[in-house]
Amino acid sequence: MLRFYAYKGCDGCRKARKWLTGNGIEFTEIAIRETPPTLAELRQALKQTGNIRSLFNTSGVDYRQLGMKDKLPEMSDDDALQVLSGNGNLVKRPFLTGNDVSLVGFKENLWIETLKS
Repeated sequence: MLRFYAYKGCDGCRKARKWLTGNGIEFTEIAIRETPPTLAELRQALKQTGNIRSLFNTSGVDYRQLGMKDKLPEMSDDDALQVLSGNGNLVKRPFLTGNDVSLVGFKENLWIETLKS
């Protein structure tokens, strides 16, 4: 079962939810702010994206307030993943994960390629 981490005020999350539902794809929705993705899920996403920065919500208030723009380049991937797993506001959303699937942000073409193949 796919795990769909989302925030109710996120437009991309609403679009992704509508796309998943419209394509008959079953998922469990999780409030990302209250329950961030696990370290294992974040590691899987990092392995697929190859870029730690792509997992961060770089336009979010927490990212700016915590000075992550300056801190992130100096952090190890493991340290950055620890930060993400402890603060759902920092995770780019929507965040979809399941067996060998990790999608960060809603890019319809990528979701089609990944989930409908």
